[in-house]
Amino acid sequence: MRRTTVLMASGVAALGAAVLVSRVEARAAGAAPLDDATIVAIFDAANTFDIETGSLAVARAQNKEVRDYGKMLVDVHTAVRQKGRDLAAKLGVTPTPPKDFQMSADHAAAVKRLQSVQGASFDRAFLEHEQAYHAAVLAAVKTTLLPAIENQELKDFVTSLAPAFEAHRLAAENYEKRLFGK
Repeated sequence: MRRTTVLMASGVAALGAAVLVSRVEARAAGAAPLDDATIVAIFDAANTFDIETGSLAVARAQNKEVRDYGKMLVDVHTAVRQKGRDLAAKLGVTPTPPKDFQMSADHAAAVKRLQSVQGASFDRAFLEHEQAYHAAVLAAVKTTLLPAIENQELKDFVTSLAPAFEAHRLAAENYEKRLFGK
């Protein structure tokens, strides 16, 4: 039963990540093109969502390394979110989420699923979620968001963060390998 729960949670994380990328790409391909205000809102939400899942790990993870990883995500994404908000204010950009912003509902579902598992099953599901989430955000940034950004300073800021998102994905992957032998 535990293995089924972990597999279900990991499948959901991967599906959620795929949905994130497809929704951002669909938005870009739709009638209303992405603009800097929408991209800032998506970027802000992505950081907020990782702060929330990181906080969940701090509160629920069984393994200290997983709790510490969650705390690091909270700290780093809080700082990055603030830098993004400060840059938006400097540029006079008001974050405007897309009208069909399904990303919030997807995040709520992911949090609900993570809350449904405990102990080592939570730790594994969280690490799998973080791998898939960071991979999806990176894919969306590279293929959809960066090409649509008009302001060079905003583009440089988002570009500068890609290595950190990849480092977070790799850290989750390494913790999972070490703790669960994946």
